[in-house]
Amino acid sequence: MFNVLSWFSFPVLVGVFWLMNCIKILNEYERGVVFRLGRMLSQPLGPGLTLILFPIDRLVKISLRTITLDVPPQDVITKDNVSLKVNAVLYFRVIAPNKAVVEVEDYLFATSQMAQTTLRSVLGQVELDELLAQRDKLNHQLQTLIDKQTDPWGVKVSAVEIKQVDLPEEIRRAMARQAEAERVRRAKIIGADAEFQAAQKLVDAGRLMSEQPMSLQMRYLQTLAEIATEKNSTIIFPLPIELLKPFLDKKQ
Repeated sequence: MFNVLSWFSFPVLVGVFWLMNCIKILNEYERGVVFRLGRMLSQPLGPGLTLILFPIDRLVKISLRTITLDVPPQDVITKDNVSLKVNAVLYFRVIAPNKAVVEVEDYLFATSQMAQTTLRSVLGQVELDELLAQRDKLNHQLQTLIDKQTDPWGVKVSAVEIKQVDLPEEIRRAMARQAEAERVRRAKIIGADAEFQAAQKLVDAGRLMSEQPMSLQMRYLQTLAEIATEKNSTIIFPLPIELLKPFLDKKQ
């Protein structure tokens, strides 16, 4: 009796095992590339419940979500011979699962290597000032070049961002001195501009007083009043002849 049950349960177990390997469940963000006897089927499967013919079919799952890839720091020599380290972050996703499986062995590793070599190549053609000031332009250029290289693999690069630029210590000190010199230059320009405006105002005031002699006399009397209020001392102040001229004219 035990032998009969054993022989009966064995095909059932084999059938359950075969059915479990034939049923595949793919998430919303996944697609399944099926190879039947080594040949790829035309369209990827999924999402949801998927049936394959085990063992003649082999299913390879590919995620369609955006992948964030950290590009490790790369040694870069800029166009003006400055050695520095630059790292970046890469955003990409698979848009053609069939190509991502067939055209390249490991699309993650291949995309990472392509990003590293392109980063060194592009940044080696620019000067340090351009790298620091035009980062958005370089990000767009990197994204375009890497996306062009990964397009045959079914990989779409959506964005590339340069994260950090590590400068040598002597370059940092030189940039600090340059920034300080620039601030001193601006301060001198502002001071010279202020002196020029003050001199211009004095010239305008002198021209106005020359046209109106009475204003010069009023300014003279105002100065006397300001001096008299400061200290109780005797001050010899020359009396301009213009103040006496009306009295002399009246006497004549």
